[in-house]
Amino acid sequence: MTDPSLARRRFLLGASALGAGALVVGCTSNEPAEANNGNQVAQGGEDNAKPGKEVTIGFSAPAADHGWIAAITKNAQAQAEAFEDVTLEATEGTNDVNQQIAHVESLVSSGVDVLVILPHDGTALTATALEVMDAGIPVINLDRIFSTPLAYRCWVGGDNYRMGVNAGNYIAEQMKAKNVANPIIGEVAGLDNLPLTQERSKGFKDALERAGLKLGPRVAAEFTVETGERQTTNLLQGNPKLDALWNHDDDQGIGVMAAIENAGRDEFIMVGGAGSKNMMDLIKADSSVIKATVLYNPSMASTAISLARLLGQNKGVADFAEHEIPAFLTAYSAVVTKENVDDYADVGFDS
Repeated sequence: MTDPSLARRRFLLGASALGAGALVVGCTSNEPAEANNGNQVAQGGEDNAKPGKEVTIGFSAPAADHGWIAAITKNAQAQAEAFEDVTLEATEGTNDVNQQIAHVESLVSSGVDVLVILPHDGTALTATALEVMDAGIPVINLDRIFSTPLAYRCWVGGDNYRMGVNAGNYIAEQMKAKNVANPIIGEVAGLDNLPLTQERSKGFKDALERAGLKLGPRVAAEFTVETGERQTTNLLQGNPKLDALWNHDDDQGIGVMAAIENAGRDEFIMVGGAGSKNMMDLIKADSSVIKATVLYNPSMASTAISLARLLGQNKGVADFAEHEIPAFLTAYSAVVTKENVDDYADVGFDS
């Protein structure tokens, strides 16, 4: 972070230190509840959707070279447009760490009230986020987490471990329903060097083991269509029989499905990951191996923008008992099947 931009922001904050302090810690918009034996009770309070103080939110994310990332940016923009008291200043997406740092510096210099950052590399952007927080600008860290909680006021993201658990639980239930003894269960992971992939795989394996099942053949792709097809082809060639398969990512799932169709295989069920519209359509049609997908909603970007607005307006979440917005908000990885796919169609994204 360049010193001039921060110095300018610190000067502005110094003129109203009390307001800046309130901005950082936040205070609820809810009316104080009457004492109830010392217990704080959520009261609902004012309607937070009503127009309030004007808030300028800065937004920075990686390049939209992946369906899920593209949906993140679209959701953030759509949510900001839904509030007449919000101005969104979004930078062009980039996978260049230095360029993203420069973008964040530019947003700070422009005088934004709150920053929402999905870092291309959480570790590499941590120092920058720390400086933004030190300048009195609340940071909402979206999904890819910074190295220290000191670098954000609130983290909003998905539950990678639970994603794997729920995929494993669904497959275990299906195997039991089909009376399949000792099923052969495969896995097409994402990039193995990423913590999120490791967490998803651990959750999947833990759930299978708890159900008395074992994980069988496993390959790792790179969250791309090409690697999904290549690695799935290798897995299928090495295993003439499968009972179930979990693919971590619906974007790479396009390649996974292509490999399955090219191999003419249909003896197993497949579970996807993330919740793309493409996979939801296939699940609804029920004419292929894919029977479910485990959500990792890009709608978390909408939530991040909503929380950024509340921070900028010194409000809390109306239905929460606490005066401030939470420090962590983890989205739930619901399992989408033919039975409930219509309920989740609104969060599906294009791969």
